[in-house]
Amino acid sequence: MSWRRLRAIFQKELRHIVRDVRSLAIALAMPLLFLVLFGYALSLDVDRIPTLVYDSDQSAESRELIQRFAGSRYFQIAGFVDDYRAMEQGIDSGRILMGLAIPRGYSRRIGSGAETSVQVLLDGSDSNTASIALGYADSVLRNYSLQLRSQGQNRKGGVTLSAPVEARLRVWYNSSLQSKNYIVPGLIAVILMIITSMLTSLTIAREWEMGTMEQLLSTPLRPAEMVLGKMLAYFVVGVVDALVAVLVGVFLFGVPLRGSILLLAATGCLFLCGVLFWGIYISAAARSQMMAFQLGMLSSFLPAMLLSGFIYAIENMPLPIRLITYLTPTRYFVTILKGIFLKGIGLRILWAEILFLAVFGAAVFFGATRKLRAKLV
Repeated sequence: MSWRRLRAIFQKELRHIVRDVRSLAIALAMPLLFLVLFGYALSLDVDRIPTLVYDSDQSAESRELIQRFAGSRYFQIAGFVDDYRAMEQGIDSGRILMGLAIPRGYSRRIGSGAETSVQVLLDGSDSNTASIALGYADSVLRNYSLQLRSQGQNRKGGVTLSAPVEARLRVWYNSSLQSKNYIVPGLIAVILMIITSMLTSLTIAREWEMGTMEQLLSTPLRPAEMVLGKMLAYFVVGVVDALVAVLVGVFLFGVPLRGSILLLAATGCLFLCGVLFWGIYISAAARSQMMAFQLGMLSSFLPAMLLSGFIYAIENMPLPIRLITYLTPTRYFVTILKGIFLKGIGLRILWAEILFLAVFGAAVFFGATRKLRAKLV
């Protein structure tokens, strides 16, 4: 391999990137745009659940229960209704997510120590949100029920009873339970996968369409030198994109960065090399820019969004899909980013993911070189 020829192809490709001002501006602005749009618009937090209340009892006890829901940050009382029809209309129109119905005679049964019930109606069209809302409502009702039972026993026995077990909960790594701390690190990996693979997927196909590949063929340039030279030129753009994404995540969204910055930089460069080589492999396989664009979109956007664990938990996927996710490099980089950002873990735990990225980059580089050699022959 000649470093002189490698530097020449690197400089040639870098000049082409700089001269195409519009494409360069899009490539640099895309991470900021994606992060702002997804970071603010995509939220998995379920709080301030709009709730309608149907209070048939109209007693001090029923108002106390309603106050329990109103005092929780997870519920927002949107109003009071006089029948089930109004509550049903609110759920059907999407104005509310939950309805709370307190039956007549609720206070009388509470006072006599008898069991009573309240009804919680949920909009189950979004099953995940409904399940979370149901858990919050069950927690509020359970705590209130335990308090009423303790008060009843205290009145009968004349002594104050304390709970035999006191649970003290401590949340690690994301103590505020904000979904942005979970989403933004994964979003950085998805953005880099999409942008960098899309950029390099057009580079060699463009050479064929513009007729400049024949000129390159007349030079002593080797396939490995062409692949490395083109990759290094787009690697500079990828590093700038990664730096912008990390800075936006840390300073704009306030995502904690607890791990090693050097490890983050090293693994980010390793991931960039692999996905850039993948884009060049696609470009070498397809001489048409349109075909290369479609293949790049199909192989980067969909796996990165759906199979990386960025939004959907891989553990909940069917077994065949889970097996496919092991071939997705974004899955490993998402794990690395979340580990470095939120947990502050290092090489001792993340070595397997880092090893896969290294093997993936080497394998794709070898495949791109072989594919380009076959095309040249």
